[in-house]
Amino acid sequence: MNFADLFGHIGQHTVDGLSKGAIYALIALGYTLVYGVLRLINFAHSEVFMVGTFAVLGLWTAFGVQNNPPIGQAIIFLVLGLIVAAIASGGTALAIERIAYRPLRRKNAPPLIFLITAIGLSLVLVEIFGLVLPKLLGEAVPSIFGRARIILGMPTIIEQKTLFTVLNTSITNIQLIVFVSAVVMMAMLDWFINRTRYGRGVRAVAQNPETAALMGVNQERVIMLIFVLGGIMAGAAALLWSMRFGFTQSSIGFVLGLKAFTAAVLGGIGNLRGALLGGLFLGIVEVYGATIFASNWEDVIAFVVLVIVLMFRPTGILGESLGRARA
Repeated sequence: MNFADLFGHIGQHTVDGLSKGAIYALIALGYTLVYGVLRLINFAHSEVFMVGTFAVLGLWTAFGVQNNPPIGQAIIFLVLGLIVAAIASGGTALAIERIAYRPLRRKNAPPLIFLITAIGLSLVLVEIFGLVLPKLLGEAVPSIFGRARIILGMPTIIEQKTLFTVLNTSITNIQLIVFVSAVVMMAMLDWFINRTRYGRGVRAVAQNPETAALMGVNQERVIMLIFVLGGIMAGAAALLWSMRFGFTQSSIGFVLGLKAFTAAVLGGIGNLRGALLGGLFLGIVEVYGATIFASNWEDVIAFVVLVIVLMFRPTGILGESLGRARA
């Protein structure tokens, strides 16, 4: 147990955890939105994030992006990457809802059927990107069982540099961009849900679908909206992941999705601000735990913390549902 390293560089580990947790938080927003309205755990959402990373990679590959382009080009590629990832992830989320979940809702399928469908959709998307894309890229198709999917590297759009140092804690440009971007995206979504007409419709359906329908709220449009919004957040997370870690693969969403779901539950699933808080908290705990024990204990620590928190507060840290949220 390396407590000396933790307390000796606690500021640096905290900054690392915040930038990592910011990505978890953005993905967690998709779980929170869908659960808040439909009481559905959309486990296919992790693959919505995965599609976003492939969209970013495809765009940068199509433009022939090289490492460390000039700053003007870098900004253009990042903006284009955000747009393409948001469209790809949002479109995928909407397709999942229209193709899979909508027919089940019309047939009043039990919750277990939705859960099984979500897991099945997740596996289908992983296999499509794990088997079809390598063939298109000219790579040898890996075995379905026993071997990892190929890992695809991405160009470095912005070289990581230290911007400033505070109390022996170095803050890099990538860490600052990731954290600030996530907070801004979260603030925009929170404003949209709490201040706009469409947001009021989302909260109305989340609180009481039958009464909302009697008041003229189109429930189908609201459901489509929340899937698209969750997909856009996942697309933004995909771009930030591409900047910070620089790789993707077909199974990249599996563990990240579980951690994002953990973050949503920690903060209070169905609570937008709770998703942000849970993501940041989980990121910090992971980095602290990896420092004390070892990096290969990172995933274990994340889920142990989830169990401990839920033992004492089953509704999560904030525990407020989307339908009752107030600005």
